[in-house]
Amino acid sequence: MATPTHPVDVLLILTHGDHVLLALRDGTGYADGQWNLPSGKLEAGEDARSAIIREAREEIGVHLDPAEVRLAVTVHHRSPGGQGRIGLVFAAAYDPERHDEPVNAEPHKCAKIQWTPAELLPSNTYSHSRTAVAAHRAGDAFRLDGWS
Repeated sequence: MATPTHPVDVLLILTHGDHVLLALRDGTGYADGQWNLPSGKLEAGEDARSAIIREAREEIGVHLDPAEVRLAVTVHHRSPGGQGRIGLVFAAAYDPERHDEPVNAEPHKCAKIQWTPAELLPSNTYSHSRTAVAAHRAGDAFRLDGWS
């Protein structure tokens, strides 16, 4: 039997009132045309909290303090191609007084960003992100996504 490999993704639920910030994937070759949470992969030698802070800065230009982010949900995602991934979903509340204004800091990977009501995610939201937001809103600590 093959040894399982489950890459670790970090995802950010950045809230502003009852809205979450989403990014529209474009030009990546994977899930293009779908909305997703600001996210990325854990890099070798990097802890998960540092990874989400880095991803927030790289993708949306927001500078978060480590004390502001909290682990909200873990999602065990299975991609349409069948690869399992572990998603560590962090949450933080956007504060215009402390944070830089979110921007599309990676236009080569993202068509645009937008605040969206958490209960009205677009129909073309990637399932990993949709599951993370739903679990967070329900107060669940863990969800499966893409597993039968």
